[in-house]
Amino acid sequence: AGLVAVLAAAAAGFTMKDEIRQSTGYRLICDFGAMPLVRLLDAERAHKVAVVFARLRLTPMDAAPRHERLATSVWGVNFCNPVGLAAGFDKHAEALHGLSDMGFGLVEIGSVTPKPQPGNPTPRMFRLTEDKAVINRYGFNSEGHAAVKKRLHFHETMCAHEPPLTARLGVNVGKNKTQPDAAADYCAGIAELGPYADYIVVNVSSPNTPGLRALQKKAAITNLMKATVDARNKIKKGDEPLPLLVKVAPDLTEQEKKDIADAAIQAGVDGLIVSNTTIDRPDSLQSEHKGEGGGLSGAPLRRKATSAVADFYRLTNGNLPLVGVGGVGSGADAFEKILAGASLVQVYSMLVFTGPGGIVRLKAELVDLLEENGFDNVKDAVGAYHRGFKWTHPADA
Repeated sequence: AGLVAVLAAAAAGFTMKDEIRQSTGYRLICDFGAMPLVRLLDAERAHKVAVVFARLRLTPMDAAPRHERLATSVWGVNFCNPVGLAAGFDKHAEALHGLSDMGFGLVEIGSVTPKPQPGNPTPRMFRLTEDKAVINRYGFNSEGHAAVKKRLHFHETMCAHEPPLTARLGVNVGKNKTQPDAAADYCAGIAELGPYADYIVVNVSSPNTPGLRALQKKAAITNLMKATVDARNKIKKGDEPLPLLVKVAPDLTEQEKKDIADAAIQAGVDGLIVSNTTIDRPDSLQSEHKGEGGGLSGAPLRRKATSAVADFYRLTNGNLPLVGVGGVGSGADAFEKILAGASLVQVYSMLVFTGPGGIVRLKAELVDLLEENGFDNVKDAVGAYHRGFKWTHPADA
């Protein structure tokens, strides 16, 4: 009832003061009061409620999202901190301000397909509480380019009258399920939505769209990267080209990783997001939902995703910026990804268990770890494992 009352008040025009949202007390109420109530709902309904909270700007607000030790620059783009929200949470660009307020350095929307499509049948999202994990098989449910473009245009117009977002905006584009010409859909997404983005992502690694991961094979990924780079080059935005990234799976063979790394360098792609969800099911899983089909994310993916980050850093000789994703829920998780070679990191599933206030805690933990290990800035720690630096994640100690 309390949750309904808050949402009703916000919908009626009530605006919560920033001072309240910035307080430690409000953060604790969200994490330990509201979140347990939200988790009483099934996973997809809880997801929708969380998006509404963010859209209405009822999320906790980080009063100081920028920290000198965390501020960084990648692709000539300045980030107030390297901790981002992965695609999949705000699929339709509904909650940009509320999410940015939480203290992220980057917020990635999508995946967005050219035409609206409903995705897979429900239920299609499952909480694995005992494992701090999520399985989803959404299947690129999307409102389509036109609806998202309208919201992004409104957001851009609104920013002329309000302070700009502290978080950089990423747009993740996908293909429609029935479209045989994948490159056409990805290039359309870049052309339609790229002008509103600080970086754009080609998602070829969701396990929930039939045939999509086949686009990671050598010939297919080479052709797709060339086509999307050409599409990106047609966008005129500032002095530098719009950064173009490709999001890959964690379930790749060594040869597939090498093929992708080589193709990315040759095509002129600006970075890789490593990684998407996994189709593997570790023996350690305890939840009753462990046998559900779809992609697994959260804590069980941490080691595998970190290993993939390290592999791509090695295969690209550290010359291609990487975004590390998979099982990031603490400062230690983020620090590990950065040492393995990630210039930026993203979270999503772990917020289900840490709550929205977890971002502030994660960043504080990351600052402490950088300081304790002698890094003046997060950029100094990127790829440090490959230079002989030794550090063991507490979970592996």
